[in-house]
Amino acid sequence: MQKVWTATELEYAFLFTLRKVNSISLEGFKAFFNNMPLDPYIKNNYRSRRLSRFTVSGNQLIKLPHGVFFQSKEYNRLAGDIKREFAELDDALIELDIFKNLVLAFSDSCKLHPEAEIGVHQIRISCSPENFGNPAPEGIHQDGTDFIGIFSVDRENIQGGETHLYTAKKEKPVFSKILNPGELLLVNDHEFFHYANPIKPQTEAQGNWDIFVLTSPSLLSE
Repeated sequence: MQKVWTATELEYAFLFTLRKVNSISLEGFKAFFNNMPLDPYIKNNYRSRRLSRFTVSGNQLIKLPHGVFFQSKEYNRLAGDIKREFAELDDALIELDIFKNLVLAFSDSCKLHPEAEIGVHQIRISCSPENFGNPAPEGIHQDGTDFIGIFSVDRENIQGGETHLYTAKKEKPVFSKILNPGELLLVNDHEFFHYANPIKPQTEAQGNWDIFVLTSPSLLSE
């Protein structure tokens, strides 16, 4: 007999998985990572960021009103207990079919409730010979949400940035991999801590790592 999952069992049955999203052509995303606003909540100006939140209705995305992002210090020792506000994602980006496909891939893979809020962080981590980029300045951490999706869009002139998952902060990682462009890592935030190594350029020029981080719930409020 086929097992019928309860909502609680379903939430914890999903641990982590890595998948390639073949329905997405990455070239359509790349221009939207240029000239992004800097993240004002970290030092050294190496991270740029936008953030919007959505729900899914059938095969359509519904964009929700602008909100502020909040994590407690329990989850973010650097920017916890601060109401952080970021610019919204570009409207032209949101209208792309490939963007909708990404959010739907996250929602479908995590089996989210139809009314679940999804936060989409658009992030560029930059580095130079003088200033390495740190994707996770808060160290090994959880986000304080239920599910996380990390989608790699582009790695330009960089080395490093390996993503790690841990069952506990002081344990060895159970997953370690550089996420190639087009790969989506899905993680149950209740079960794992995560971290990504700093990046540095391969040549004397600037390097960039462009990613989308999706979370549900969004951790945003109006």
